[in-house]
Amino acid sequence: MDRIIPSDVLRRVLWADAASCIGMGLMLAALAAPLSRWFGLPEPMLREVGLFLIAFAVPVAVLALSRASPRLLFWAVVIGNALWALDSLLLLVSGWVQPTALGGAFVVAQAVVVALLAELEYGGLRRSAAPAA
Repeated sequence: MDRIIPSDVLRRVLWADAASCIGMGLMLAALAAPLSRWFGLPEPMLREVGLFLIAFAVPVAVLALSRASPRLLFWAVVIGNALWALDSLLLLVSGWVQPTALGGAFVVAQAVVVALLAELEYGGLRRSAAPAA
């Protein structure tokens, strides 16, 4: 299996990703009811997204700590973040939710941040090296 040693850039971005997932996850899970009213987004969706983000942060942090891991795992994080950003924007145009202006701005802002994380992770992945034989 193709393994890599994550570059310092990739490690730092993975830590930022994990920290942002924990922070956002805790906020969404703990404050789902008031955020639902402010954002016009379903309370169960906000709570479940929050719990998912907390769970997602764990393997991302493990990758940030790893000396070497399968390249595929790093790609999974990059692609997962890119899809999250895209799906967030698609949610707004899908008609499945009717967010307030604040809710729409929140969804767009977090999609931009997640897309930026994906881009930075991709750049860090390209700078990563294969372990010495």
